[in-house]
Amino acid sequence: MFNQSFLFLIILLGVGLIAKNQALIIATSFLMIIKLIGLDTKILPTVGAKGINWGVTIITIAVLVPIATGDIGFKQLGEALKSTYAWIALASGIAVALIAKNGITLLAEDPHITAALVLGTILAVSLFNGVAVGPLIGAGIAYIAMQVVKFFSS
Repeated sequence: MFNQSFLFLIILLGVGLIAKNQALIIATSFLMIIKLIGLDTKILPTVGAKGINWGVTIITIAVLVPIATGDIGFKQLGEALKSTYAWIALASGIAVALIAKNGITLLAEDPHITAALVLGTILAVSLFNGVAVGPLIGAGIAYIAMQVVKFFSS
């Protein structure tokens, strides 16, 4: 029960408490409880496999709330597209989706890189009040950086 992974979660909980990062505190507490009650072999594989998709779905729902409430409609969309910043946001959305696609490629080809990405995400969340939404983006950025290094080193 109290193995290396549990100790790691305790340390992360401590980091979350020191940094006063609610997301990290909730996440580590949830995982520790799941492990303590012995459901880790049943629940964690599913959460690991589908959790990112669930998270993206929840974030997408939150982003779409202004449309559902009527605060944003076609009029606001038309007005926004007249703005230079809206076009920058549109291009950024496309770029992020394409970068994330490369992240999936990297994680499939080199899964051990996930540990470094997770550590980077934890550090950003706990020490800099970052938001843990970027493992695929992080992997995509890493993939692009690796391709640049490979290009210049060969």
